[in-house]
Amino acid sequence: MWWFFRIISSSVFLLTIVLSIPISFDVGGRDSGLAYSLSLFSFYFVYSSAKLATPDNSRIRWFGNRLLQTAQWIVIPSLLIWSLHNFAVDANSTDWVSRTISGLSSQKHTTWTDWFFGNGGLVESMTIGGWDRALRYSSPVFQLAEGFCTLLVIQAAGQISRWLVNRGRSDTWVLTLLILSASIIASAVYFLWRVALFPSINNLDATLIGVAVTSAVFLCAIGIGTGRGNPVESSLLFAYVVLCIYQIFTDYAQSAEAQAAAAEQAANQPEFPPLPPIIMASYSTFLHLLGSLPSAVYSSLSLLYAAFQTIAPSVMISLIYRIIVFYCATRIIPAVRESGARALMQEPSLDDSDGANRLLGFLSWFSPSILIAVYTSLLLQHFSTSDSEEGWTLRHGDAGGNTWRWVNVTATMCLYAIELYLGNDDSENGLVSHWKTD
Repeated sequence: MWWFFRIISSSVFLLTIVLSIPISFDVGGRDSGLAYSLSLFSFYFVYSSAKLATPDNSRIRWFGNRLLQTAQWIVIPSLLIWSLHNFAVDANSTDWVSRTISGLSSQKHTTWTDWFFGNGGLVESMTIGGWDRALRYSSPVFQLAEGFCTLLVIQAAGQISRWLVNRGRSDTWVLTLLILSASIIASAVYFLWRVALFPSINNLDATLIGVAVTSAVFLCAIGIGTGRGNPVESSLLFAYVVLCIYQIFTDYAQSAEAQAAAAEQAANQPEFPPLPPIIMASYSTFLHLLGSLPSAVYSSLSLLYAAFQTIAPSVMISLIYRIIVFYCATRIIPAVRESGARALMQEPSLDDSDGANRLLGFLSWFSPSILIAVYTSLLLQHFSTSDSEEGWTLRHGDAGGNTWRWVNVTATMCLYAIELYLGNDDSENGLVSHWKTD
């Protein structure tokens, strides 16, 4: 029963982080969001370090763990209010270096303590500026780590598929996995076709896309043909390459041409109900029930909707994907490598005999802090200022980083090629050889 409460607690924590950090950026500005994310990062870093430093059966660890788990529901809103109260700045202040120098020269501090530790002092400005620079320099690291963890997930999926097939030499599993692989490849080809229709694609982009897709298809064919890979691995690798290409050329938002075409199409359609009358009547009844809810519930739903509206779709998709691959890399993959596919729910440990598993287990202890850093880095890529009434936004900034996305695609395929070169021939255990006849 405790696992259910752990899932609920983790979901509430994730929802709180996902909504509170963009709120701090959207309401208070860049400095407010950076201060809030840095304070959250520090709190969970101390929390994880305390858990890691104390013995498993220690009463101090048990008491401190329960105390911090309970205190986080008070600490998170308190830090949000504190950051909004103390760090709301002008929307056009984007350069922390110039802001630090101008702030130190314009403010009149009476003592050296105020000059160093006071409001707008040197420590405050350097701390927020250092956090900003650390997140900017870490973006390529997060991008490359995403590709590395994805490759680990692909290899683990291939190992699990081999275990499923060889467990009982089941033709059902072979057909199921082949259908799944074909579905993944078909979906990837559809999105690749969508990319080909983007108006922003030029000759250089088309050349890079062609080279990447051709290399991915070649690696997939080599892996299946030599028996060192299988259709599951090949389909997932091809799908990830297409995903990276799709993220390079779109922000998951309609272009100006697509919005104009959709508006013209909507204007030319007749005024008919989009759904049958019985469904429209049920929809109207549902809206009436929502309107009759208590004002507190209605305000809460409106707040959730407004909070999600501040987040760019690409940020949410990238965050969800990175959470999934990071969780798989730190929890599932060490169990599969160490104990086989049966031990999928084994907890990571620092006492593991394998060095890579120990590293992944160490990172899993600091997963809340890593999540906050990755999420803040994604949000900063879309933060932009303007002269409008809003002042700043998290939805229309230039994500940038296309060079590192291409580097990530290249590095992932190179690592997979090295894995195929160094791997053992496993044709007698693969999906292809399941129906092999002598």
